[in-house]
Formats: sequence, structure tokens, C-alpha cells
Amino acid sequence: MVQKVTKGIKISVHTNYEGLHVRNENKLYAFSYFITIENQSSDIVQLISRKWEIFDSLNEKEIVIGDGVIGQIPILEPKETYTYRSNCFLDSSIGSMKGHFNMINFTSKTQFKVHIPTFQLTVNEVLN
Repeated sequence: MVQKVTKGIKISVHTNYEGLHVRNENKLYAFSYFITIENQSSDIVQLISRKWEIFDSLNEKEIVIGDGVIGQIPILEPKETYTYRSNCFLDSSIGSMKGHFNMINFTSKTQFKVHIPTFQLTVNEVLN
């Protein structure tokens, strides 16, 4: 698990290798990742968008930008947490992801970025 705190918002990431999948005759390595967002600040915040950089050892870097996460734009009170699960498919057995969430602080009415630490997407057998 990797973790990072930015402006009182703690991001924790846990990953799992889900197996090899075939899509349109292409073999893809499937990974799931679990993101926990913990509001350690004294302000109410809302996640409004995200940006991911996905690195696959066999491909160019892929950028993914979108509103919210998994169709939601969660609001977190102080000390509240929000956890979600998503997936990533790679052509290779080795990759990584990093990015940031764009959030708004309801007290100061300002937007800010919360960094998502780089996390590895690696098939366990590759590590042995």
C-alpha cells in the first residue's frame, strides 16, 4: 500500500492483479486498485475531477481525465473517508499509475489538487 497526504487529504492505494483477460484476441493483464480518501482537515471538501497517468512497459503513457470517480463526486466532512474500486488493463505485466484529484474546499471556496502517489501494477510472478 502507498499513501500520501496533500493539504490534509490522505490518499491510500492498494492494488490487486486480477488475471489475464482476452479482449479482441489481445491478451491483457487486469489489475484492480482501491483508493481511500481520508479528510484529515477541518474543512468540508469535494472531489470534482481526476487526472491519471498510466504507464505500461510496452506502450506510451496514457492520460485519463474525467469528472469525479466511478460516476460520483463525493463530499467528505472532516475525519470522513471515501473508498472506491476501479480497474486498469495493461498490455504488459509491469506498469504503474499516478495522478491527482481536483477538489474544492467549501470553507475557503478554493480549488486544490490532491496528489495520488505512484503505485505499481505488477504481476506477482514477475517479482519472484
